[in-house]
Amino acid sequence: MLRRMLLIRAFEAALARRPDRGFQLLSAGEEAVAVGLCAALAPGDQLLTGGRAIGPALARGLDPGAVMAELLGRVGGPCRGRGGRGHLADPAHGFFGAHAVVGGNIAIAGGVALAAQLQGAGRVVACLFGDGACAAGVLHETLNLAAIWRLPLLFVCNNNQYSVATRRADALAPERLSDLAAPFGIPAETVDGMDVAAVHAAAAAAVRRARDGDGPSFVECISYRFATHSTLTRETRDAAELAAWRARCPIQALAARLPPEIFLQMHGEVAATVAAALRFAEASAWPDAADLLDDVG
Repeated sequence: MLRRMLLIRAFEAALARRPDRGFQLLSAGEEAVAVGLCAALAPGDQLLTGGRAIGPALARGLDPGAVMAELLGRVGGPCRGRGGRGHLADPAHGFFGAHAVVGGNIAIAGGVALAAQLQGAGRVVACLFGDGACAAGVLHETLNLAAIWRLPLLFVCNNNQYSVATRRADALAPERLSDLAAPFGIPAETVDGMDVAAVHAAAAAAVRRARDGDGPSFVECISYRFATHSTLTRETRDAAELAAWRARCPIQALAARLPPEIFLQMHGEVAATVAAALRFAEASAWPDAADLLDDVG
């Protein structure tokens, strides 16, 4: 899990340094949420996420070179460069897709979970969304149907405490966002999203319940993004607040449990992986203009 978190951090940093990166939503500081969740999923399960999709895609195990190619608009990406960050998808590898509209992935996750239930193969679906999506009516509609139909669906709220620059407390009334599941009788808990082991434990328990036919669960992960909302937005948060949260870096917290030489070795391996991803993306062709109308209904 530490290696996967390091990969996400290094991958996004390399992408951010490129002048051709385009508009991106990065996830430095939030790696433990995606990695802890994905470590609890089996190969046949599916993950859906919001627009901050790079970390979850890498956490799910998508090839870094293919992801980089997609982000840079090259045909070597899983969507041939057409999806980009906001619509990145690779269902064959358990990543049903990103959805750029806030809350847009939630109802779709309900449908994917219903399909998994009908297929009867014991597969689980996880839906990762931000605190901003908790104000969307579609969340409550999907919680309701998931509870009625006992869908194998795990709702995971990555509560990084800001919707762009709006504090969570200024937009959402519940003391804990996990309380939103209570009216539907769905098991829920709030965990430290800066602790990958805590996220993994909660996600693993929820996945077991879903796979055993006991229906949906809701896990709220309290996290914090270290960078601005996007590569085009300015920082509005207090410097002292930022410093306090950066001191709780999930990567450093886990690395402290390992001998320094192992951590340095991981750093080197991850750096090589990111360099190879960049080489693959740069060698990948640009889309051909003749293909412009492919996949357009």
